[in-house]
Parts: sequence; C-alpha cells; structure tokens
Amino acid sequence: MPLSAEEITARIQKSLPDAQISMVDLAGDGDHWQVTVISASFQGMTRVAQHKMVYNAIGQDMGTVLHALAVITKVAPEK
Repeated sequence: MPLSAEEITARIQKSLPDAQISMVDLAGDGDHWQVTVISASFQGMTRVAQHKMVYNAIGQDMGTVLHALAVITKVAPEK
C-alpha cells in the first residue's frame, strides 16, 4: 500500500518541524508524489543536501513503499 500524503507530510514535519509542506499527486494514483518543502533548516546547504534531508525523513520506505517522490526545496525567508 502506498504512503499517503498525510504520512509523507508527517514524516517530513517530524524531521523538519519548521517546514511548510505541500503535496501534489502527480499521477492520481497515490504513488507518484511531488513535495515542496520550505524550511530555514536548508540555509547554507546545497540542493542535493536539502533533498537528502527530505529523503532521509521518509526513511527506508523511499523507493519501496513510496515509488516516486519529486522533491522541490526552498530556504524559508528570514523573519
């Protein structure tokens, strides 16, 4: 059974508590997602390192239970 948008969001939020997260179901099948994550935690990191943080938040289900996840990351603006 694929991971739901709520489960993916919860895992990312647990790892990056300040994150603003939006999900899009790319294929309408609940198994191909695009996630946009905006977090101050990304400050000073390369895009590759930012994406690794998101994939690490998903854990071992990435590539197995969760088939496809397109990741967009942005650094949160300073307040």
